[in-house]
Amino acid sequence: MRKPEIDHILTRMLESNVNISDLVLTVDKPFQVEAAGQLVPVELDPPFDKLTPFQTEIFALNLMSQDQRLIETLIREGSCDLSYELPGVARFRVNIFSQLGHYSIVLRKLESKIPSCAELGLPDAFYRISAEKNGIVLITGATGTGKTTSLAAVINEVNENKSLHVITLEDPVEYTHSQKKATINQRELGKDFDTFANGLRAALRQAPKVILVGEMRDRESVEIALTAAETGHLVLSTLHTIDAGQTVNRILGMFAIDEENQIRTRLADSLRWIVCQRLMPKVGGGRIAAFEAMGTSLRVRDIILHGESEGKTFFDIIQQGKAFGMVTFDSYIVDLFEKGLITEDTARAYASNKSNVGRGIDAIKSARGEKTTDLHKLEVDIQYGKGKADPWKT
Repeated sequence: MRKPEIDHILTRMLESNVNISDLVLTVDKPFQVEAAGQLVPVELDPPFDKLTPFQTEIFALNLMSQDQRLIETLIREGSCDLSYELPGVARFRVNIFSQLGHYSIVLRKLESKIPSCAELGLPDAFYRISAEKNGIVLITGATGTGKTTSLAAVINEVNENKSLHVITLEDPVEYTHSQKKATINQRELGKDFDTFANGLRAALRQAPKVILVGEMRDRESVEIALTAAETGHLVLSTLHTIDAGQTVNRILGMFAIDEENQIRTRLADSLRWIVCQRLMPKVGGGRIAAFEAMGTSLRVRDIILHGESEGKTFFDIIQQGKAFGMVTFDSYIVDLFEKGLITEDTARAYASNKSNVGRGIDAIKSARGEKTTDLHKLEVDIQYGKGKADPWKT
């Protein structure tokens, strides 16, 4: 396969379905696309019933454009990341990885248009994040839950409203921001800097007000990010964690035990927001995001410094902080159910606390005049105990 054939196949894959998020190439499987969360095979002419190891390897080499750095990274680490563009059609974030001695490829389709917070329907917390002057903001969630898209919307909000310098450190660059009110410089790992730690260290000398770091991958990156936040920068980044408590613990776990108290103090002073995301099936097809958002407060700082305890947890604070833009997953999910955007089964399946969501759903159904239980027509057995001898009767 040559590059024109590669581009033709990718174009056909994109045209094969709607709501495509990923293109997947695996040995012994046909070309596949992920549409609305489901893998679907793609019919091509001539047909590819099962991809061979040679075909996926040639495909991978063409995507890498024979880049020696990427090839060395793939051989040494077993996987590599890159960006790929179909001119005038689409851009992709590509991951090539080894499995059972063969190569597989996943191409994540990137939107060409920068989304706004309003278009994505993001909660109030994201507008508050874009207004922050300094500190650390973390967007967290599993792979493929839209963290990069949410961060792009925040940068877009800054770009529309503030005249300042923004540096992004990404692997690879996914959304290309145009120059509006802000001045944005986007740097790509491997092309413009060698490690996130070195990119961050250099960014401190590049006079930015906002620094976006694609991912906090190691202790060194976190330490430099804390330093940047403490010196007046707003640092935006992502982590693969599922809630606020786990996010704090993940950061603390990157450091030695004898450093824990110092890191707790620095994190308590620097942290501004933790926003967690989950993608769920949407009524009528597609997917929709649910959020948990925790902002900083005296109580949040106290828990970061001293840890959670009975009656004093991150969940309790988020639940009581609605007026300050905070929201729990459970209340957000119940709200989506009330708007008819997700089903009851989906709401219960993705809940953090199923009993909390269950009570919220029952309250909504009761207000609508719908039944809230399948238990009805219960009757008392009036015959129970009759005909038995009375042990006390003589």
